[in-house]
Amino acid sequence: MDSSVYVFVEDLRGEGVERVLDRVSGYGVSGITVGAVHHASRDVTPHGLSRLTIRHDGAHFTPPPELFDGLRLAPVPGYADAFDGLREACAKRSMKLHGWTVFLRNATLGTEHPDVTVRDCFGDRGSLTDLCPAHPDVRDYAVALARAVARLGVDSVVAESLHFRPLKPQRSFVPLGPMDAYLFALCFCDYCMRRATDLGVNAEVAREECARIVGGVFDGDPPAQGEVTRAALTAYAGPDVVAYARARSETVTTLVSEVASAVADEGSKLVFIDSTGAVKGYTDGLPTPGLAAHDAWQLGVDLVALGDLVPAFGVLAYARDAARVADDVGAYLRSVGKDREVRAVLRPGHPDSDSVDRLVAKARGAKAAGALAVDFYAYGLVPHPVLDRIPAALSL
Repeated sequence: MDSSVYVFVEDLRGEGVERVLDRVSGYGVSGITVGAVHHASRDVTPHGLSRLTIRHDGAHFTPPPELFDGLRLAPVPGYADAFDGLREACAKRSMKLHGWTVFLRNATLGTEHPDVTVRDCFGDRGSLTDLCPAHPDVRDYAVALARAVARLGVDSVVAESLHFRPLKPQRSFVPLGPMDAYLFALCFCDYCMRRATDLGVNAEVAREECARIVGGVFDGDPPAQGEVTRAALTAYAGPDVVAYARARSETVTTLVSEVASAVADEGSKLVFIDSTGAVKGYTDGLPTPGLAAHDAWQLGVDLVALGDLVPAFGVLAYARDAARVADDVGAYLRSVGKDREVRAVLRPGHPDSDSVDRLVAKARGAKAAGALAVDFYAYGLVPHPVLDRIPAALSL
């Protein structure tokens, strides 16, 4: 069974490439998935050079300059030498090398160019981390970035944040319900509204309805209860809003198609990951009831359409329960097609896995449901004794 461990470039810099690869290869995995392009964060890193690691937005290689000539957006420089000799070091151990790429989550670019970020129903650009996939400059950047990572000679480009993102305020003392938060997160920039209008949607009515509903909650109306479904959203916000939400899928599908084609042209393949599994279960490993594949539309992800365009998919199976992992993998396969490669991404420790047995059960469930690979997230974030559970999960 194919497998990999997600690794940050800070892991490689802090512990050394040879040491990390020797340890990871000792787990019996087939490869590593290295963060070629990542977003800013502050992480507890139990065996890192620093126990609290500050990560910055950055592309951790030198992008071919001709790919970004004439483009408005260019990668934020990171550790330019992070991939030097890495492919050869992996090949020496018969390991695959995958390039993990965060596409549209970039506060540095958003702060420098706020007009390329999402704009809410009130006309505010309050999510400078989130680049809008409908904006032409963002789309050009994403395609060029995909080519740049593929040219590193990676076996695959693993795409994260290549879609819309949910609302994540740092503080909110307004009790927004799930549907209110969803409406507040919808982008109403000129390009999103134009694409929706071209598809026959009354985009301005949709924007006005979102502003009316969310504004009412801000003024003291009770928040909406219950999970976000198309039926509930229709009853709560009306058909124009639901149609507008559906139109976002065309934006994401066409962008992913362009990125997948660019990666294939460079001799690699795209592994598409949507963040729905993380949205539902990242904090505690107890995802909300709807399966990730069924709720991916909320981020503009049409898995059925993408199944015809993308060769491989990663399922963020962030759940404590092995049956839930199997259900999520099975739902993805039914959506994208049985002939597509589906990789289950598991967390070997807190908060999902409290024992070797639990991790083994989830890996077994993923395989039984049709996953062709199991990947583990992430090397630098969990203690070594937790990483030592991985061999048991692969001995199936």
